[in-house]
Amino acid sequence: MFLHDLKYEIKSCLRSKQVIIWVLIYPMILGTFFKAAFSGIYEKENLFNSVPAAVVGCAESSPLHSVLDGMKDSDKPLLDVRYTDSSEADKLLRDGEVEGIIFASDEALTLTVAGEGMNETILKAFCDQYNANARVISDSASDPAKLAAVTGQLMKDTEVVQHKQLVEGNMDYYVEYFYNLVAMIALFGSMIGLTAAMDSQANLSALGARKCCSPRPKFMSVLASLAARFILMAVCMVITISYFNFVLRIDYGDRLGLVYLSGSIGGMLGVSLGFAVGSIGFGNSGIKNSILTGVSLMLCFFSGLMDDGMKSRIQETAPIINKLNPAAVIADSLHCLNVFSDTKMYIEKLITMLIMTAALVMIGFVITRRRKYASL
Repeated sequence: MFLHDLKYEIKSCLRSKQVIIWVLIYPMILGTFFKAAFSGIYEKENLFNSVPAAVVGCAESSPLHSVLDGMKDSDKPLLDVRYTDSSEADKLLRDGEVEGIIFASDEALTLTVAGEGMNETILKAFCDQYNANARVISDSASDPAKLAAVTGQLMKDTEVVQHKQLVEGNMDYYVEYFYNLVAMIALFGSMIGLTAAMDSQANLSALGARKCCSPRPKFMSVLASLAARFILMAVCMVITISYFNFVLRIDYGDRLGLVYLSGSIGGMLGVSLGFAVGSIGFGNSGIKNSILTGVSLMLCFFSGLMDDGMKSRIQETAPIINKLNPAAVIADSLHCLNVFSDTKMYIEKLITMLIMTAALVMIGFVITRRRKYASL
């Protein structure tokens, strides 16, 4: 009997336009817009690129030419140089094709730049360092033994800073929007969870009245309705996450199976939220749908979907909100999974989602099972 009800509940949900539009089509369209808006911003703002520079007056046999050619052997050279004359270098600087012009002479390197920024600072630091090293070598040229020692010391690659990455995974902070987008999809599952409650109560829908007249146990009927929606949301979450990962190329890390698990449990949480709200005896489906949509978007706003700094500000002032906000918990589970190598924090977020789901389902069952009707 339970499997029979489950089959027809799944068929009924698949005919619902809410499922197709709000849980599949709309998130994919929104995710595509997010990808178009945020694509490449992190790389441009945070990842290092070689600084383009023009070099004037540098003979091919000069030490400067050897130094610049040696830089090209590294994976990410400090400078991307172009050897040219003064007139051509001025044109390149005016057109923005280079960040500065390095003039080589017997005395020292001089620099001409058109602005003030990080690239200009890098060029100045390079020229200052080269001039300082050239003066040291020139001062030691009178003593061959001293010159050899000084030259050897300057050629050493001295490591004064030990590089240690504090976290692992994708460091692109714009991917947080896609974590929150997954949370929004999960909470939109409340729209189909709402129908599980509305269709089981005689005073809220005609289908509910027919079910209440049936000799079939109400608990099994509601349980089959919820299970069908849990399965359907899990499938929708897998489809949308797969679209984000394989089509839009959003980096969710190398543990995609756990990402699917987190999204599926988040979808169950969304369905449970709709079930609990739908069990309340007042208001029609339109009113409750509006309430759920508004609440879901508000929770996503607090989680950072519309403002990436909102969750951080809430964490500083009222951290309990982030711990109780379903959208924040879902997004944090994906963040922990992608950034940290161990799964301790990820498991904590999953347990929190399961506890919230169980509590909401229990509330819904208590409200629906205690209701009696004088007539149908």
